[in-house]
Amino acid sequence: MQKAQDFTKVMQDMAGKFPFDQKAFTESFKSSAMLSEKVAKVALEAAEKSSEISAKWTKDTLVKVGALTKVKEEPADYSKAVSDFAAAAAEMAAENLAAFAEVAKKAQMETVELMLAAGKDFSEDAAAAVKKAQTDVTTAAKKAAAAVK
Repeated sequence: MQKAQDFTKVMQDMAGKFPFDQKAFTESFKSSAMLSEKVAKVALEAAEKSSEISAKWTKDTLVKVGALTKVKEEPADYSKAVSDFAAAAAEMAAENLAAFAEVAKKAQMETVELMLAAGKDFSEDAAAAVKKAQTDVTTAAKKAAAAVK
């Protein structure tokens, strides 16, 4: 009966001969982690600011509702109170939506800046890694050719 060949040693030998720059891999991982940290910081700052806007909007609305619920002397005062509340609510909505838009705009701009910087860094790192790999492969090929002769 024929025994199946174990390719483990063959694969280990092949992987050992393939040029792999552990330092470049480590640096790439660190760069990626730093980018993730910066993007997370932008997102958390935007979430914090949005939360502050929401809390202020809610507090201001509750103050306006408190004024709306007070007893009035004349029936016409109730309709005026509702009208005033609706106008104030519309104004608050416009102000707060503009504030949310500013938060989103700032987060978007910061994220784009981070991505552009990261793209530049990654392309420089990749170019250096490709150049080193090309040099290593060329050297290995020359050694192999010399060994064959």
